[in-house]
Amino acid sequence: MAETKAADTKQDAIFDVAIIGGGPAGYTCAIRAAQYGLKVALIEKTDKLGGTCLKVGCIPTKAMLFTAEVWDHLKHAKDYGIDGVDAGTVNWPQVLKRKNDIVAKHTKGLDFLMKKNKVNVINGFGKLTGPASDGVHTVAVDNNGAASQVKAKKLVLATGSEARMLPGYTPDDRILTNIEMLSIPAIPKSLVIIGSGAVGVEFGSVFKSFGTDVTIIEALPRMVPAEDEDVSKEFARLYKKRGIATHVSAKVEKIEKTKDGVKVSFTTADGKPEVKEAEKVLVAVGRAPRTEGIGLEKTKIKPDRGFIKTNEWMETDEPGIYAVGDIVVGLPQLAHTGSMCGMVVAARLAGKYARAVRRERVPGCTYSEPQVASVGLTEAAAKAKGLAVKVGKFPFVGNSKATILDSHDGFVKVVADAKYGEILGVHIIGPMATELIAEAVTAMELEATVEEMMFTIHAHPTVYEALLDGFASVEGMPINV
Repeated sequence: MAETKAADTKQDAIFDVAIIGGGPAGYTCAIRAAQYGLKVALIEKTDKLGGTCLKVGCIPTKAMLFTAEVWDHLKHAKDYGIDGVDAGTVNWPQVLKRKNDIVAKHTKGLDFLMKKNKVNVINGFGKLTGPASDGVHTVAVDNNGAASQVKAKKLVLATGSEARMLPGYTPDDRILTNIEMLSIPAIPKSLVIIGSGAVGVEFGSVFKSFGTDVTIIEALPRMVPAEDEDVSKEFARLYKKRGIATHVSAKVEKIEKTKDGVKVSFTTADGKPEVKEAEKVLVAVGRAPRTEGIGLEKTKIKPDRGFIKTNEWMETDEPGIYAVGDIVVGLPQLAHTGSMCGMVVAARLAGKYARAVRRERVPGCTYSEPQVASVGLTEAAAKAKGLAVKVGKFPFVGNSKATILDSHDGFVKVVADAKYGEILGVHIIGPMATELIAEAVTAMELEATVEEMMFTIHAHPTVYEALLDGFASVEGMPINV
C-alpha cells in the first residue's frame, strides 16, 4: 500500500479533500481530485484498497464466471471441431488461485496509482468529529488503537456496503454470503440461493456450469426483478433450460443445519410449504450501507435506514461533506455508479466542468449465462409515467455472430418515445449483453433518436449489430428477422 508522507500527516497539515473509504467510489474520487491538482488524503480501514468490488465482489466473481464460460465451451468442443478434451476436469484450487491472483494484481495496481497521483493513503477507521471549524473538517482515525487526525477543507464519505443477512443468522461454512462463497474449499454438489438479483444468479450460473444442483428462491414475483418484465420471463425460461430450479413469490421460513448441510423451508407462490436440502445456502438478499459508527450523529446528516441523502452534486446536509457510492439514497449500488459520483465530486471541488449522475442513465449488468444488461426505463415504468411509447424487440436468433458463438437465445428490446423517437430504455438478454449496453448508454447520453441509430453503421458480423436491428424494430423494420 502507498505509504503516507510524514510531512502531510502533521496536525497542521490541511488537505483539500479527505475521502473515507478506499473502494471504487473513494479511490476514483481520490485519483481524479489529485489529477485536478488537489491535495488528497484517502482513509481506508483495511490494509488493501479496492473495497468489496475488487476484493470480494465484481472482480473475483467475474473471474469465476469466465472460467465457467470456458468450461461450458469445452463441453461442446466436438461441435466446434476440437477433439481430445472429453476427459477434462475442473481444478477448483486453480480456479481459486487464478481468481486470487487477479485480485492481487489489481490491488497492487491501485497502490501504484496512489503513488503515481501523489494520493496520501492513511490506514485506519475514519470517523467524523462534527462540523467544520474555520472551514476545516477534522476526521478522527483509529488504526488498531493508534489515534490520529486528518484535517481537510472538504470530506467525501465513501464507506460502501456489506451483504445483508437474513435476521437471526450469521455467515459460516454452510450459510454463506458472497464473501464466504468466493473461498469455499470445494465445489458443492448442491446449493440453495436466496435472492435472484445479480449476486444470486451469477453464483448460480457459475456453480451450475461446474455441475452443482442449483435452486434459487426469490421473494418477488419474478427473476432478476429489477429488469424489464420481458427480460425476467426470458431469463426464467433460460435458467429452466439450464436445469436451474427457480421459485418466485416464495417466502423463506427458516434455515436449519443438518448432518451434511442445510435444510431450507419455504412457502411457494401458491402457499404450499416446501423443503429443499443442500450442502450450502447462499444468502443474496441485497446490501446494507456501511455508515454505522462513522460519526454521522455529530453532523446534520440524518441517515435513512443507513443511507445518506444528497443533492445532485452528492452534497449532504452537512456543509462541506459529500457522499458517494453504495451509501447514497436512491442510487444503484454498483461500482460504476460510485466511481462516476466520485469523479463528479472531484470535478466540482476543483471548479471544473461536471455533469450530475442521472439515475436513468446508469447501466445495470448481470454477468450470468445468459447475460443481462439494461439502461433507462422499462416498458412498464415508461407507461406508468404516462409516456406514449413504441417498443421494438429483436431476437439474437437473427444475428449471424450470435449463431457463430453458439449463443442465440435472448433479445434486444428498445423502449422509445412514440412521437419523437427518443430512446427511453434499452434492455438486453443474451450474448455479450454487458458489453453491448455501452452503445445504448452513449446513445441516450447524446440524446440520439431511434432514427439516428437506424442510420448508424454497425460492423458486420458482430453481436452489437443486433442493436441496429433492435432500434429498427421500433419502427417495425428490422432487416434480419
